[in-house]
Amino acid sequence: MKAAVVYGANDIRIAEVPTPVPGPGEILVKVRGSGVCATDVKILGGSGLPKELPTILGHEVAGTVAALGPGVAGITVGQRVAVYPIAVCGECFYCKQGRHSLCTDQYGLAHGYDGGFAEYVLIPERILRQKGIIDIGDLPFDLAAMIEPVSCCIAAADQGRITEGTQVLIVGAGPLGLLHVIVSKARGARVIVSELSDARRAKAAALGADVTLNPTEVSMVDEIRRLTTIGADVVIAAVGFPKAIEESLPLVRNGGIFNIFGGTAKGEIIHVDPRWLHYGEIVLTGSFAASSQQFAQAVQFVKDHADTVGQVISVRCGLDGILDAVKQVREGTAFKSILMFD
Repeated sequence: MKAAVVYGANDIRIAEVPTPVPGPGEILVKVRGSGVCATDVKILGGSGLPKELPTILGHEVAGTVAALGPGVAGITVGQRVAVYPIAVCGECFYCKQGRHSLCTDQYGLAHGYDGGFAEYVLIPERILRQKGIIDIGDLPFDLAAMIEPVSCCIAAADQGRITEGTQVLIVGAGPLGLLHVIVSKARGARVIVSELSDARRAKAAALGADVTLNPTEVSMVDEIRRLTTIGADVVIAAVGFPKAIEESLPLVRNGGIFNIFGGTAKGEIIHVDPRWLHYGEIVLTGSFAASSQQFAQAVQFVKDHADTVGQVISVRCGLDGILDAVKQVREGTAFKSILMFD
């Protein structure tokens, strides 16, 4: 099969590799849509590069079931599915709490197993055991590849207890920031977006953001106080830049929730005034993934909001176009890029 294989930092090549054969409890999925995530680009750039190389990245996967390993039941060849990418143990403290992203013995697609930047991807038994193979019906494969990132936004919304009337500030209107807009608006929140790019602010407004702000043109502290009186109930920092995260800390109200959603480079530091945290009773937290239950919720969410979720996709290309897709993600010149396979 053809795959985009990572051999080292900034070294990804299209190559022919053996097609996997599913063992007991495993299935083989023919990839039809695979999202290019900022995390993939960071890994490719050398941040968190796996020790065992070469490898295949890609954890936002949808396709059709191509083959079943011995003992697999309840799934049929040809079934159209989305794949929850984390193979959790199901037995540790965190799994029993339903917090699968914190499993102490996890692996998964592009994390111990080859991922979905390939014509076929092998799905480990653990993912099937946790009901991580979800039927997508007639949902188009490009939209189905959006289920995983949407599930991460649902997890953040759950953590922030976002409901009707919650005042949410989203810092950054990249692909995930835009999905946060869609998820928060679907819950009835009032959404404010802070973003430097004119194009991204315009897209956020088109997707339902109530207010968009350019942080270089206004005092964010003054504007957020003017718009909310006491500060945002929830701030979601959907950026990977410590300076932007740190500058956004004062924008959450006392008793509010500040979620560092965007991953930063290893070793980066932000400075926090402990008195502000202490006397303001601020909840400073983070989230980066979702449970298998939230992934299942995301399937229906994408079906119900196909029009707006689809507007976040700006690039659809074949596997041969992955280098351009990675470049556009790295440079921020596109919204969401999806690799499409016949």
